[in-house]
Amino acid sequence: MVGRLRRWWILSLGVNAHTLSTVALFGLPVILPVLRQDLGVSLATAGLITSAPSVGAMATLILWGALADRRGERVVIGTGVTACAVLLACAAVVTEPLLLVVLLGLGGAAGAAAVVGGGRIVLRWFPPHERGIAMGLRQVSYTLGMAIAAFALPPIAHVWGLTGTFVASAVACLVSAVLAALFIADPPATAPPRGERPGPSSGRREASPYRGPELWRVHGSSALLVIPQFAVSTYGVSCLVDAHHWDRIGAGQVFGAAALAGAAARLAAGYWSDRTGRRMAPWRLLTLAGAGVMAVLAASERMSWWPAVVALLVASVVTVSGNGLAYLGAGELAGPRWAGRVLGAHNAVQNVVAFVLVPVLGAVIGAFGYWSGFAIGAVVALAAVPLIPVAAERVRRAAGRPGEGRPPSASDGRGEAGALRDADG
Repeated sequence: MVGRLRRWWILSLGVNAHTLSTVALFGLPVILPVLRQDLGVSLATAGLITSAPSVGAMATLILWGALADRRGERVVIGTGVTACAVLLACAAVVTEPLLLVVLLGLGGAAGAAAVVGGGRIVLRWFPPHERGIAMGLRQVSYTLGMAIAAFALPPIAHVWGLTGTFVASAVACLVSAVLAALFIADPPATAPPRGERPGPSSGRREASPYRGPELWRVHGSSALLVIPQFAVSTYGVSCLVDAHHWDRIGAGQVFGAAALAGAAARLAAGYWSDRTGRRMAPWRLLTLAGAGVMAVLAASERMSWWPAVVALLVASVVTVSGNGLAYLGAGELAGPRWAGRVLGAHNAVQNVVAFVLVPVLGAVIGAFGYWSGFAIGAVVALAAVPLIPVAAERVRRAAGRPGEGRPPSASDGRGEAGALRDADG
């Protein structure tokens, strides 16, 4: 029981670090008017400032993953999020927009440590039959961070301005980093699987998980599914306002509620995958559902039907529900010695696709209407379905290898073999 509680406690520390760094770095768009007023910048410059953390994070996700593979989550989260807090504190006293872009970009590069570290905690501390729900909780970090930002940052900025916002964010990140550095730990040592030499100290180098096509297919499918997801999340509020004449505040609140529903959907998908012992099969079904909803949405928008609003809100939930399964599937294929690098690469690929293609999608919507962007999302989601390696997962399960890398379980001292027996019933 103590071991079970301990792993959930350690996961909560990872979730806390990721949530608070999300508030500080990616919640800035909610105070865009204050940012423009305090700095006296144009809308385009303000957009550049708020996007700087994302660019910085893209540059370091794989590097943080490699460090996590060598030094563990405590070092990575403690160091990275502390550095992020220091950079945010520096940003609090800066009034030059270009310097602020640099500081926030570096802050995003440092804060990306929480993204990779949290994912490795799930893979190292949880047995296979609990990883789905655990990863679902870990994936809620971003949504929770954005929700906290929406409620907390505007009042802080209203009273104390941009300086107060950065100071509060820096303090929150520093507290989460200190907690992570003090209490996150490595799981107790367990016996390796039969026929495998013990640990890194044996001098044995684990083969790259990228030798086969399965992991590449997971990355590729996830990259494609970024497009329908961001078509809805980026342009959904504007669609309600422009095409359906909703009030801006009301549209934002409805999408905020949809974001919380999306977080619940991730948890439900994780629970489903734990009960079935599969990641790819549920993910494929959710992807098919997403393609269908996006197709209904595109057709409804094209014909100006009222069901378009319902379809838009349903799509905002369904298109994100499989994210945790893809992330977990990539980590399990990676194995314990490659998990950090693989999870970093998984996030980096998705961020690059979003950064490059979301503006293109906006241009298409501007030229042809919202239905065209949603139609592209439907086609791309459908194209991702055959890439998801369901058959390969079935073969691995038949061979008794739910995760190719066979990450260790440390929950109760029984070792990995006991966890795999429990997972398989």
